[in-house]
Amino acid sequence: MAVEEYLAPESVSRFQARAFGVGTAALILAILGGLRSPAQFYQSYLMSYLLVLGLTLGSLGLVMLQHLTAGHWGIIIRRPAESATRTLPLIAIFFVPIALFGMKYLYGEWLDPQALKEHPLSGFQQHYLTHTGYLIRAVIYFAVWLALMFIFNIWSKQQDVNQTDRILRQRFKMLAGPGIILYVLGMSFAAIDWVMSLSPHWASTIYGFIVVGGQLISSMSFLIAVVVLLARYQPLAGVLQPRHLHDMGKLLLSFVMLWAYFDFSQLLIIWSGNLPAEISFYRTRLYGEWAAVAVIVCVFHFFVPFFLLLSQDLKRRAQVLSKIALWLILMRLVDLFWMTRPEFTSSAVPSWLDFVLPIALGGLWLSFFAFNLKRSPLLPLGDPQLAEAIEHHEH
Repeated sequence: MAVEEYLAPESVSRFQARAFGVGTAALILAILGGLRSPAQFYQSYLMSYLLVLGLTLGSLGLVMLQHLTAGHWGIIIRRPAESATRTLPLIAIFFVPIALFGMKYLYGEWLDPQALKEHPLSGFQQHYLTHTGYLIRAVIYFAVWLALMFIFNIWSKQQDVNQTDRILRQRFKMLAGPGIILYVLGMSFAAIDWVMSLSPHWASTIYGFIVVGGQLISSMSFLIAVVVLLARYQPLAGVLQPRHLHDMGKLLLSFVMLWAYFDFSQLLIIWSGNLPAEISFYRTRLYGEWAAVAVIVCVFHFFVPFFLLLSQDLKRRAQVLSKIALWLILMRLVDLFWMTRPEFTSSAVPSWLDFVLPIALGGLWLSFFAFNLKRSPLLPLGDPQLAEAIEHHEH
């Protein structure tokens, strides 16, 4: 297979330019709003940042999962997933405004000495939740994620050049298992630092797994939408088959169920314990205006996608599955809104920045993703299972 035959179509370049234009315009508008209301800006920025972070790191997890399992579903989405992982340097840049300017607006409960006097933390929390510790740990997280990203992308390029290198195939599998563990551990601690510490007096040991589960949903949904869109054009026209969609739909269903299991487990344990220090998270989210958002997340993030994805027929229909996937990405944003915003306000009415900033960060992220997508073939031409994976047959 010639590399030139499997490069991205020209429509990807047009999409890149449009996404960059929309993202830049939205970011300028958001910055102007941030000058008037910096607290609201960073609250919306954190929610939007967590969404694009999930698209990137979830894709990294899926790349490693594919190498570990050698599933045909992963061969179809591998190159778009690798392109998504290569947006990680942009994600690191997106983190800079939070680290330099936004922390005082987001983490005042443990950064503000006056707040600590009124509501003191435990000795361990006081040593752990510090400005310097927050930044040092963030550097460590990004160093680990960037190292995994560079290694798997470099090896993938080497595989295209030397398709018969069995040692390289073994390296993929040997690193994929520990790599997944590093991703989950790193993201779990990052979730504690960046999200759970918004409410430092509350803690949950399963919180990081909830965030990881959400990232896998958003990234799998995004990759399904991308390959369905690319399948309209050459060179992928005719490559994507119902059996591929069926496998990806089953995996998406598994991630939805995994996320719901983690979320419900946290609620059940805290509800049954009924301890004042533990119920504060749900006391602010299951009553008042936030109760309506909780119902929306429960119904439209789990129940509706769950029952739709149970259908074998729907999972094998490209347009239907891609619409479900796009809907789940939107629901991920709603869930992040529900997870973060109640720490700052009792009102569930979103700000206009809650709409503009996801467009801003999402547009710039999509533009960089499209740029990366053009730099390599749309299929891993050196993968020894490629021919079998794209062969036309039905089970």
